[in-house]
Amino acid sequence: MSETNDQPVAQIESVQKVYQKGNAPPVYALRGVDVSIPRGQYVAIMGPSGSGKSTLMNILGCLDRPTTGRYLLAGSDVAQMNDTELSRIRGEHIGFVFQAFNLIAERTVLENVEVPLFYQGVSKAKRRSRAGVAIDRVGLADRANHRPSELSGGQQQRVAIARALVTDPTVLMADEPTGNLDTETGEAILKMFDDLHRDGMTIIMVTHDDSIADRCQRVVRLRDGQIGSDTVNRIELD
Repeated sequence: MSETNDQPVAQIESVQKVYQKGNAPPVYALRGVDVSIPRGQYVAIMGPSGSGKSTLMNILGCLDRPTTGRYLLAGSDVAQMNDTELSRIRGEHIGFVFQAFNLIAERTVLENVEVPLFYQGVSKAKRRSRAGVAIDRVGLADRANHRPSELSGGQQQRVAIARALVTDPTVLMADEPTGNLDTETGEAILKMFDDLHRDGMTIIMVTHDDSIADRCQRVVRLRDGQIGSDTVNRIELD
């Protein structure tokens, strides 16, 4: 099924996620969740520990599948895909930014940003070209041949953002992206997310910080595996 402009980028319908180990009682991480995310929206997912926000993020990011329910990503029903199909659609449509950066210490900035394209089978010349554009986009062109240990925390997170953007993803997903950064550096990273949103990027961010959620267009709060509230913020885009 192909995506059209009037379709949501991501649509979760009646999704449950149940974990069962042996004879232990089942654990219901998600209980019939419905979420629809339009193209270009900036969404914060919040909730206390055990609320289901990480489970929802994993399903939205195609890192896990729902037990029941339906998930449409870019017009394709991914809920019942096998691992190979899930990996392919994740690589095509999702860019990830994690709290811990997850960079390869032995590789340069350029090589780290190339990694997703390598797994997609993109030629070396095209990988280099596209990685260079992504690195320039995050303001690190002069650090392309440095290794992560030679960069500050903020610079490492910029590399992680470039790596997420290099595949031109449909959705950018960020899990506490400023959690390992000081306030000033974190603000610079959040400003970058603001700019990406202004350019039309769809962003889904897990955060526990209300001040970060206030920057987003929409805030979805989970509690006990269900949506407790779903509110829209009034924010101004330049």
